[in-house]
Amino acid sequence: MLKKERYKEFVAYFSTHNPEAQTELNYSNPYELLVAVILSAQCTDKRINQITPALFDRFPDVTALAGSTVEEIFSYIRSVSYPNNKAKHLLGMAQKLIEEFQGEVPEKVDDLIKLPGVGRKTANVISSVVYNNPSMAVDTHVFRVSNRLGLTSNATTPLAVEKQLVKYLPKDTIAIAHHWLILHGRYICLARRPKCEICPITYFCKYFEKTYQQQAV
Repeated sequence: MLKKERYKEFVAYFSTHNPEAQTELNYSNPYELLVAVILSAQCTDKRINQITPALFDRFPDVTALAGSTVEEIFSYIRSVSYPNNKAKHLLGMAQKLIEEFQGEVPEKVDDLIKLPGVGRKTANVISSVVYNNPSMAVDTHVFRVSNRLGLTSNATTPLAVEKQLVKYLPKDTIAIAHHWLILHGRYICLARRPKCEICPITYFCKYFEKTYQQQAV
């Protein structure tokens, strides 16, 4: 199957079966999503959703967060991965938002990556989820699943994966395709042992084609 055909099948399946896919992080505004995504690095969404209610109650907006201290922020996020660094990032992010962006979460990726704790992946998440821009955030799930499905080829870095996905996906599906790939990787196409036996899209999956059909020969 040609790459373009795989993309066509990918979009057709998920557009039909998961047309409302969205992030599993709980948030009510751009500020809260930005905080949650920064915290979610190398941590589960489930864990982040457990600690953010108290965090947002204490720091309901960027001004409250910017006026805090690393030590206080740490006390609310101590159970996440790398809490020391993330506490510093959250404080720095809030202060920079006020200093350079009038307290508003910017839309452009180039502006977002100026914020402490915000790399390209996080910036693309905010750009796509909040502003519905055709930005593709590549985390470990997106990287793994896109390569296994055959949507990308010879893509050895997140940026290379991002460029290929953006090139071949219809522009109006890029933002939601990020969630399709993440959710499929989180629940079906697992890192150590993908659940190919229950996967509904093996008919266009390059990994399944190579692994299982060759074994049957």
